[in-house]
Amino acid sequence: TYGESLAQVMWLVGVQPVSDSIGRVNKLRLIPLEELGRPRVDVVVTCSGVFRDLFINQMNLLDKAVKMAAEADEPLEMNFVRKHSLEQAEELGVDLREAAQRVFSNSAGSYSANVGLAIENGGWKDESQLQEQFLERKSFAFNADRPGELNKADAVFKSSLAKVDVTFQNLDSSEISLSDVSHYFDSDPTNVVKGLRKDGKKPTSFVADTTTANAQVRTLSETVRLDARTKLLNPKFYEGMLNQGYEGAREITKRLRNTMGWSATAGAVDNFVYEDANSVFIEDPAMQKRLLDTNPNAFRDMIQTFLEANGRGYWETSEDNIDRLRKLYQDCEDKLEGIE
Repeated sequence: TYGESLAQVMWLVGVQPVSDSIGRVNKLRLIPLEELGRPRVDVVVTCSGVFRDLFINQMNLLDKAVKMAAEADEPLEMNFVRKHSLEQAEELGVDLREAAQRVFSNSAGSYSANVGLAIENGGWKDESQLQEQFLERKSFAFNADRPGELNKADAVFKSSLAKVDVTFQNLDSSEISLSDVSHYFDSDPTNVVKGLRKDGKKPTSFVADTTTANAQVRTLSETVRLDARTKLLNPKFYEGMLNQGYEGAREITKRLRNTMGWSATAGAVDNFVYEDANSVFIEDPAMQKRLLDTNPNAFRDMIQTFLEANGRGYWETSEDNIDRLRKLYQDCEDKLEGIE
């Protein structure tokens, strides 16, 4: 991070960082409503285990910022941090500062929600299992009142997520996009929020692309679509990968699997992405042979991903396509077993 996410959280709750004489930020200022000119917006922050380990002071500032807003004696219609915290304090039988916990991560020594691992090995039953994993592993609250401690706070975590209308992530590297790694969908709460909201409404999801000076904010679906077109479905990309041999074929398969991760956690993948990928890598006999000869293990995993995407309802396609995939899967098995 280059600090965008920290600035966004503080701007939403209406708190300004204050630098000391040598430029260090260790104090905060609550911006008066008259100066802010809008209501304070409630937030829920989920941090990675790496962020927790490296930026403990920044997590401390975020927790203090939210609690400053929650304790401000202001009209509730102008301070949703306070409004929700008061409601949660009464609902959960806790004090205001505990109800105002909004900065969450894994327990000490633990990393990720393990959603990426479940999707990678295909051993998950349904989306509810992935959502439970996220809630179980990411519900440890940072508390500036007890520095260094992360305590289980699943009741506050669930209650806060149930009020979310919008989810937001930053992309700050042109080298690591949404489907390069599993981290992004592993930490995405879109379907988790949908499952917790009383109305079952899916939140609007945005991604900020700050890889250039001309920052762009797009919906999650638009970003996944753009990522697929520029990499997975881009001849310059997949030809370049295939020219690298065994590892390049594995990289293509991994990207397809990570793309399916966005179907599982957010329903953010258009059907055409799977259909076009099938046209590129499966329908062309010459491409089939290249993948099979280059890396039969990766090709088998790619076919398995297509079949799984169809079986889980993420990809609608013809029975001819499914039959072709099943036959190709058997061909891969035969090659791996040395059967001619």
